[in-house]
Amino acid sequence: MPLTMMRTGETNIIKRVGGKGDTRSFLENLGFVVGGAVTVVSDTGGNLIVNVKDSRVAIGKDMANKIMV
Repeated sequence: MPLTMMRTGETNIIKRVGGKGDTRSFLENLGFVVGGAVTVVSDTGGNLIVNVKDSRVAIGKDMANKIMV
């Protein structure tokens, strides 16, 4: 399921990072790598604040839909 389907406070493991080359490498540089844990801190209209690799990251709905957990 895409990252946008997770509930606040829920932790999951990243299964796949989609998108084209630049998008994928941008997300991987932020810490969204296959096998990594991600926790949703806040969800505002599909835009998320998540904890990934001990960092808090804000991510838009379009980008979050490319991350499968």
